[in-house]
Parts: sequence; C-alpha cells; structure tokens
Amino acid sequence: MAGSNEVNVSESKRVVPLNTWILISNFKLAYNLLRRPDGTFNRHLAEFLDRKVPANANPVDGVFSFDVIIDRTTSLLSRIYRPATGEEAHPSIMELKKPVTGDVVPVILFFHGGSFAHSSANSAIYDTLCRRLVGICKAVVVSVNYRRAPENPYPCAYDDGWAALKWVHSRPWLKSADSKVHVYMAGDSSGGNIVHNVAMKAVESGIEILGNILLNPMFGGQERTESEKQLDRKYFVTVQDRDWYWRAFLPEGEDRDHAACNPFGPNGKSLVGMKFPKSLVVIAGLDLVQDWQLAYVEGLKKAGQEVKQLYLDKATVGFYLLPNNDHFYTVMDELSNFVSSNC
Repeated sequence: MAGSNEVNVSESKRVVPLNTWILISNFKLAYNLLRRPDGTFNRHLAEFLDRKVPANANPVDGVFSFDVIIDRTTSLLSRIYRPATGEEAHPSIMELKKPVTGDVVPVILFFHGGSFAHSSANSAIYDTLCRRLVGICKAVVVSVNYRRAPENPYPCAYDDGWAALKWVHSRPWLKSADSKVHVYMAGDSSGGNIVHNVAMKAVESGIEILGNILLNPMFGGQERTESEKQLDRKYFVTVQDRDWYWRAFLPEGEDRDHAACNPFGPNGKSLVGMKFPKSLVVIAGLDLVQDWQLAYVEGLKKAGQEVKQLYLDKATVGFYLLPNNDHFYTVMDELSNFVSSNC
C-alpha cells in the first residue's frame, strides 16, 4: 500500500466516535473527488458539496452573525459573530455594529481549516464552531473567508489574513473600554498555519496580537517523520493527501522546506528576540503531521517565546468540531482559559 491514497477504515473506527467518523469520512470522500492528479481542483463541485449557512441577524444559540466585505479588490469577506444581549429582535446593521460592552472584550480572528483548498467562513461546521467560541470565550469572533488554493496559491491566504487583522484593529466598535482592540488569532489545520504567518508580519509591523491558538496546525517539511510513516493511511489522512495540498499552495518550484510549510526549517526566519504572541498549540496524537507540530512548539521554545502545548494522545483530526468526546471539552476549557488570562 506504499504511496496509496487508501485509508485503514477499521483502524479509525475503533477510536473515533461514530458521528465524528461519519463527518470526517464524508469530508475525506469529497476531498478525494475534488483533487485532480494534474494539480487542479474541481471548485464547482466543491462549492456544491460544502454545506453552507447564511449569516443570521436573529440570535442562534445566543449569537448573531453578519457578513462584511473587508477588501473589494479581492472580494475578501468576513463573518462577524457577536453575543446577543436579549434586546435585539430584528437588529439593523447599525445595531449589529454597536460598540462592544464590557471592560475587556476579546476579538478572535478565526481562520478555518481545509488544507488551504477546502471549506469557507460560511461552511456549516465552522459557523457552528465560531458560535461556540463566542460563548466559551465571551468574545467577538471574526471568521475570515480567505482565498483558497490552487486557484489562489501562496501568499494569497496570508495577504487576506493580514488585511483582516488590520481591518479588525481599525474598527472603533470592536474597541474595549481601554480604547484598544484585544485581538487573538485562532485557526485549525491550514488556518493554524495562517495564524503563525500573519503573526510574523504583525510583529514586524508593530501590530499587537495578544495570543495565537493553533488547532492541529498544518506544517510539514521535506523529511519524512516517524509520525508520517507510522500514521499514514490510518486516521483519515494520507501523506499523499498532504503532499498534494502543499504542491497546490506553495510557490511553483518550491519544496516543503519553504518557510510557509516548515517555519523553523532551513529557510525559516528566527524568532529570537522578537516579541511574538504567546501561543497555545493543540496536537492530536493520531494526526500524522504531529511531529511537525511538536517541532513547531520546540522552535518557539528555543526562540524564547511563550508557548503551551496541549497533546491529546487518542485524538484525531477534527475532534474539536463535535462535542461528543472528552478531548473536545478539554480543548474548549483551554481556549477559554487562554483568552481570559489577559482579561
């Protein structure tokens, strides 16, 4: 089975809750249909298969949402999630953008996963996750609908993340009582990768970020690690999958030791002496790229940066999307504590 794109179904069924197994397996099936061997991607079918939900100004689970165009030149859109106060029945756009209340209100800039190619800010599974983050972290969440590969490769997703960060800092209605916007960044898979790379530019530009949250972040490198060898084809993801996405995203002619993929590799930029945001890195013990995630944590530590690693031994990719396992609640508690520590 070397080089195969098949997954050991029985292996993953034994350790994954049934509804999570069905969810991730459906993603896997769709993803295999969408990727083409020549490096192109069936975007029309992807949009058809991705279950989307509209923004809703009427509260759902105590949270209302609305969409905002951030950059008309790139059609960059973000979905804003805010806690409902109980007063808004059918709020107007002016009411949606009324100033936040409270001494300190965290604003979480969120980047969805999907290996740079799949999903969007209005995908149902991420809409639900962002609503949960509002309640758990007592925050406003800004979910970024960044451009996706392969049609929009490196550095488009990073450029969109940077534009969204500047936009968030410029909104008067997102400022807390101290006249500051208290920004955190969060993302899963490719979204976690975007968090790191946008944070790098923010540090260089003097824009403050209070913390980075990386859930199963997508990193890699040319070397094949032990986790890639041992977990290939066992839990939803294959090495062949990952290689395809990196070829789709990275600049033409670059390999996986490019700094976008391997931030502490031979082409990475040193963080020594930089005022990098504190980080929470969540690692699933059954994610085949976990060795690269562990290397990322070690790179932050060696650079003298503040980082907390949360390693969940029997967790798989996407475990944080459904509240049907102990790992989900462990992570949500950690996110709440991480964000509230600055409040």
